[in-house]
Amino acid sequence: MPLVVDRYELGVARTNCYVVRAERGAAEAVVIDPGDDASTVRLELAGMGTRCTAILVTHADVDHVGAVHDLAEGTGAPVHAPPRDAMPKERAEGLGWYSVQTYDVDTELRGGEELDLAAVQFEVVAIPGHSPDHVAFAADGALFSGDLVFAGSVGRVDLPGGDWDALLASTRALADRFPPETTIYPGHGPPTALGAELERNPFLAELRT
Repeated sequence: MPLVVDRYELGVARTNCYVVRAERGAAEAVVIDPGDDASTVRLELAGMGTRCTAILVTHADVDHVGAVHDLAEGTGAPVHAPPRDAMPKERAEGLGWYSVQTYDVDTELRGGEELDLAAVQFEVVAIPGHSPDHVAFAADGALFSGDLVFAGSVGRVDLPGGDWDALLASTRALADRFPPETTIYPGHGPPTALGAELERNPFLAELRT
C-alpha cells in the first residue's frame, strides 16, 4: 500500500510541508519541513485524526524550518534534522527574511541513517548542493528531496554554501540509486518523477550527455 502524502504550501515562499502516513486513517504521522504556521499544520493533523510523532527536516533554510520549534513544542514530537551548525551561519539565521526560533535537534542526520517512524521506514540520503547540510528522505517509492530538484527546475546554488557541481553529483547519485518511477516530493511546486526530470529538466542536461 503506497504512502499517504498530504502537501501544504506554507509561508511567503510557498514551501511544501508534507504530512506522511503509512495509510489513510493511521493514528501517527510524520511532518517534513514545517516551514511556517505550526497552528495550521496542527489543525490539519487534528482533522485527519492523527498525531505528529516525528518532525523531519531536509535542510535549515528559514522557509523550511520556520515552524519547527512551535510544532515540536506543541506536539512533543522529536526533531530529526541535519546539525544546525552544518548550514552557513548567515543562512541559518534567515538571510534577513525573518528570524527563526531556535529548535533542538534530537537526532542529527548526515546521510546513511534509517528511521522507523509512524510505521514508515525512511532512508536518509545526503544530497549537498543547494546547501551543504541537505538530506533527502526515501520511503516506499517516494523521495522527499527538499530543494535539490523541482519539476522542471533545481534548487538555488548562489546562496552561501551552494555548490553547482555538488548538486549535479547528488542528483546523479539519486538516479543511480532509485528507479525512474520514484515520485519526487520537492520543497516547492508539484510532485514529479525522478525519471521525468532526468529526461526533460533543462537544468540537468549535463547528466544526459
